[in-house]
Amino acid sequence: MPAKPGAPEPGATDLPPATRMLAPLKGRGTVWAIEHRYSSTRRNAFDDGWGTLEQAAAEDTRDAESGAAAGPRTEVIEQQVRSILAGNDSPDIGFDLSVNPYRGCEHGCVYCYARPTHSLLNLSPGIDFETRIVAKVNAAERLREALCARGYMPMMLNIGSVTDAYQPAERRLGITRGVIEVLAEARHPFSIFTKSSLIERDIDLLAPLAARNLVAVYVSLTTLDGALARTMEPRAAAPARRLRTIQTLSAAGIPVGVSVSPVIPFLNEPELEHLLEAAREAGAVHAFSIVLRLPWEVAPLFKHWLEQQQPDKAERVMARIRDMRGGKDYEARFGERFTGRGVWADLLRQRFDKACSRLGFGRDRIPLDLTQFRPPVAAGQGELF
Repeated sequence: MPAKPGAPEPGATDLPPATRMLAPLKGRGTVWAIEHRYSSTRRNAFDDGWGTLEQAAAEDTRDAESGAAAGPRTEVIEQQVRSILAGNDSPDIGFDLSVNPYRGCEHGCVYCYARPTHSLLNLSPGIDFETRIVAKVNAAERLREALCARGYMPMMLNIGSVTDAYQPAERRLGITRGVIEVLAEARHPFSIFTKSSLIERDIDLLAPLAARNLVAVYVSLTTLDGALARTMEPRAAAPARRLRTIQTLSAAGIPVGVSVSPVIPFLNEPELEHLLEAAREAGAVHAFSIVLRLPWEVAPLFKHWLEQQQPDKAERVMARIRDMRGGKDYEARFGERFTGRGVWADLLRQRFDKACSRLGFGRDRIPLDLTQFRPPVAAGQGELF
């Protein structure tokens, strides 16, 4: 029966019994093909007493020939899209438009708030989100059309709000680079969020834009603990490598901010000040932070990960999260969803603010210039002069 109003939600251990038989797999944030909220059917695993559930779980992550742990391979699905610009109406976010060259993300961050977007593709927000990647191969073409449209007015634009635009597939496909080339031609300001060192490949495009005050990069730095990073965000760049990326971009004259997000109580929360110090030393000039968000299917996925990877802390972590979310796993209300509320949320804000003040971090978003925009040349046309 449903919980009484105000009653705490089920704890980290209140998960379907079959999920506990899914052994963690190196290089994947989860192996759980969790059903999504739009699924028309529901399946319930049943243990017949002969150990078949354990056997099936083991076989799911074994290579058929060698018997070694393998797991599902990443599949990149190339797609032609009708549009690429998405509007934003959230007052919590500092940009108006976004471009996401991919759907899903191979980095496999178990906490990723974007996982539920795979539900719209009728795919699992669990393992499918990190193994079935949709690549929008005509993104640059569609962006050019949008910027050439009569009446288009430049607004603050972000690349990579619900995916990492520099995930592994980008190395081969170069979709993000194509998007940046169009923005550079149009002198359109934009920001990029990433936790990948692959962004260094595009310094030749980004540095001239930075000199014109047209680009800012924000690097996500979640932990300095390599062991924690390997299980929590298994295919993202290692923490030390991200710090080197901040240093490399800064040395090239590109303004870099750091996102110490998500802050997870008792896991990376004790590192908060150290993360900010390391980022500042590497050259970051701006900082912001967001408390862990667990919308929709992310909550059971994260609880399952906690039970497997951090069993001694699982109940404490979830209890503290609920302290900051009004007794729930997640509160989606504008103004609170990024920060939480209550005593613990206030203490986190105070710690963050004091550290930023001490280190000299800017708190406002890195300002960009909207006045230089000019529509790019339409596809198939050459410049007259």
